[in-house]
Order: sequence, then structure tokens, then C-alpha cells
Amino acid sequence: MEMETIIPLAMSRLKFGAGATEELGYELNALGARKVLLVTDRRLWKHGLIDKVKSLVESEGIALSLFDEVRCEPTDESMRRAIEATAGLEFDAIVGLGGGSALDTAKAVNLYHTHPADLYDYINPPIGKGKPVPGPLAPLIALPTTAGTGSETTTVIVMDLLALHLKTGISHRHIRPTVALVDPVNSLSAPAAVTASTGLDVLTHAAESFTIKPYDMRPKAKDPASRPPYVGANPISDLWSERAVGWVGTYLRRAYYNGADMEAKSRMAMAATFAGIGFGNAGVHIPHALGYPIAGMVKGWTPPGYDAAEPMVPHGLSVALPAPASFRFTAPTDPGKHARIASLLGVDTAGMSPMEAARKVPDAFIELMRDIGCPNGLSAIGYTEADIPALVEGAWKQQRLLVGSPRPATREDLTRIVEESMRLW
Repeated sequence: MEMETIIPLAMSRLKFGAGATEELGYELNALGARKVLLVTDRRLWKHGLIDKVKSLVESEGIALSLFDEVRCEPTDESMRRAIEATAGLEFDAIVGLGGGSALDTAKAVNLYHTHPADLYDYINPPIGKGKPVPGPLAPLIALPTTAGTGSETTTVIVMDLLALHLKTGISHRHIRPTVALVDPVNSLSAPAAVTASTGLDVLTHAAESFTIKPYDMRPKAKDPASRPPYVGANPISDLWSERAVGWVGTYLRRAYYNGADMEAKSRMAMAATFAGIGFGNAGVHIPHALGYPIAGMVKGWTPPGYDAAEPMVPHGLSVALPAPASFRFTAPTDPGKHARIASLLGVDTAGMSPMEAARKVPDAFIELMRDIGCPNGLSAIGYTEADIPALVEGAWKQQRLLVGSPRPATREDLTRIVEESMRLW
């Protein structure tokens, strides 16, 4: 079988820094936008962010429509509501304001408004039909308010499928936002619990993309159009992912304990964007495959510090809880890379062999998680031993992610990882 030889890299146009929000009007005019839809989370009204964005748009003489009913951790039902609520609106550009939930909802509205279809038509197989997006979408400007998913740079829409108790998504290059305005000032209002969870999301998907199966160990794409957005680890994505891990190791604790620490918040915002570029190119593997059923099968647990009206597991937490055991499993595939993660997270690896250092990755993850108030494993968020088979089966359905694992994972391997994740310390 011929292996892949080509590394593609596509990115949103990016502006980063304090005050980047102020250039929204300029960017909309540059895109020729005259009618804009703002997709956002109503919780941001109290922080003045929606009023600020409305003013910036309307001061340019641009007509503005508003959808502010984004659900934290979107579901298939909330996505349908957003698509239906905005179907009759006229707009030639979209602005997404908020965390990953708002940005993913804005992407979904853009997709289904431009290319109408049943929700499941574009959802990844085997759960959905996995139909390719027919063509480009309307321009979308992403304004993230959390430092986490990197959704402002990625080709992915993630949602919970309520009836299946499973989280999955849609992935296609046309979904990527046109412009990302990453303004660290917008993340200053994020509660500490949100900073913790989103920061762990940055760490986990950056570490996954750094350790995922390399691009040149995958079958060559039959043609450029069929090459997946996630191509595997490569020298380009490694640069982004490695730097993101280092910044999380240095700044997440500071950002968690002092929400006004502008240096820490800026570095975490940059880490989120860098990690988004890294994993948006290389992909993710076992922690995310397990994270989807962990989030989708939640019972009665609600996260402290979140304004959550119903049970939920924040995405960053759902992928971080199985991460220590996952990296313990993958460490032998590339001890050098795993050792590098341990070092970036503060482990003194001097005098250790690469494999000895690689085995420290789980401990480094757990120490960070304890320091920022994470629950102690899956049992602390309501799961029991009886739930393990269903969690494993939910992860097994995420073959598009598991295929990227640098070490092939069987159901038995996933079972052991979940067992080890029930209690972390």
C-alpha cells in the first residue's frame, strides 16, 4: 500500500492580541458583508460582550440579526433549534461570539443555511451519512471568549446526540472559520472552572496531535479532495502542538487561580489557537474517542462553577479524565515525544531514559488536574464499574479517531484505560 507523502496546512486568517475585537468592523467590510448574523451565548450579555460586538457591527452601517440561544455543550436538538430559528433570516456573513459551543453552533448554522440538508447527512459515519460539504460557506468570523477548543481555527463541529448518549461531529475543510479574532481580554470574565476545563482541552488535544500516528504511516489519499482534515502527526503540526503543551504547563495554574492575570490569560488564549491549528491538521486519538461517550452518557452530575441547568460533563474534562491512562498506553510507541510532553509539563527528566521520562506523562497530567480542582476520575462524576462496557462501546464507534492511535487499541485495551480512569489518585 502506498503511504501518504503530502502534508497539507490550511488556516483561518488570524489576528491575535488585546483589542483584536475592535477590528471586527474592518474585517466585515473587507469581506463585503452588509447583513450579519451574530450567534452567541446569552450569558455574555451580563459581561457586556454582546453589546460591544453589536455596537462594532452596527457602527459600520451593517444590518445585524441575533441568535443568542446557544446551549453549553451543544446537542443535536439544540443544533436543530439554532438552524430552524435562523433559517428565515437573511445574512451574508456570520459572527460567532463565545466559547467552543457558540463557535460550533455558528459553524452549524452556516453549514445548514448554505447547504440545507438533514442534520445527520453531514455527521461523521458510521453514526451519520458523512456526506461531503458541497462547497464553500458564507464568511464566518470567530471571536472566542474561552481558551480551549481552538474552534476558531478548526474544521470541526461537535455535538451530543441525545438519543444515542454519544458525542460526535461533522468535519470538513469548508467549515473552518474565515477569520479568527483572538482577543485575550474577552476571556477575562471566564469563571475559574471554565478556565480549568477549557485549559485541559488545550493540553489534551495538543498532546494527542503531538503523539498521533504520523502522516506517512497512513494510506495515500486517492485524490486531494478525499484527503481527510486530520492527516496525522507531522513536522508542521508538531511545532504548534508542542508549543501549546508548554504554555499550558507554564500558565494554566496561574490563569485558574487569578482570572485577571493578563499574561497568563494571553498565553492560554494563544495556546488554544496554536493547539487548534495543530490538532486541526494532525487530529486526535484515544482520549477524545473516550471523551465523547463520557460526555454523552452523563447521568446526574453537574460541574461546579458552571451555569448549567442540567447534567453535563464539559468537553475539556471529558477528554482529560481518560488522558493519563491513554498516554500510559501509547508511551511505548514514541518514548521521545512522550518524554518531551513530561518535560514541558514540568517533570525534571534529567538522567532518565526516554522511556522512563515517557512514563511520567500520566503523573504530570494528574498533578496539574489536582492543582486546578478537577474531580478524581470517572467515579467522581457519577460513573461506576457497571458503566464501563457502554463507555467502551461508545468509544469504539469513534473509529475515525481511534484509527489515529499510534498503538492499535482493542476493546480490551479501551476497557483497561477506562478502568484506570475511574480513580486517578
